[in-house]
Amino acid sequence: MRAHVVQAGTTCPTEVAIEVVGGKWKLVILEHLTSGVWRFSELQRAVPTVTARMLTRQLRELEADKLVLRTVYPEVPPRVEYSLTQTGRSLEPLLAALRAWGEQYRDQHVP
Repeated sequence: MRAHVVQAGTTCPTEVAIEVVGGKWKLVILEHLTSGVWRFSELQRAVPTVTARMLTRQLRELEADKLVLRTVYPEVPPRVEYSLTQTGRSLEPLLAALRAWGEQYRDQHVP
């Protein structure tokens, strides 16, 4: 777990949650990973507006916070896959609720 998450843990649980899943791309990445195992290039194609550097950074933070599992296969070229951990899977109801809210908001307020 990252140090600043531990520091946030001394305050409000909501702050801890925001520290862990906050960030421009983390919820989008987690949403994609709910459907199964993804390779880096697949995530890049699924979220074309995120840079490779930012995607790498967000994945590393999610891995450090124990939400994402990074599996490296000893092949040439190397194959790396990302999936949700049990802790990451525990976010699925939250992600589903957020998706439903987003759809409702979009339908009512976005022209």
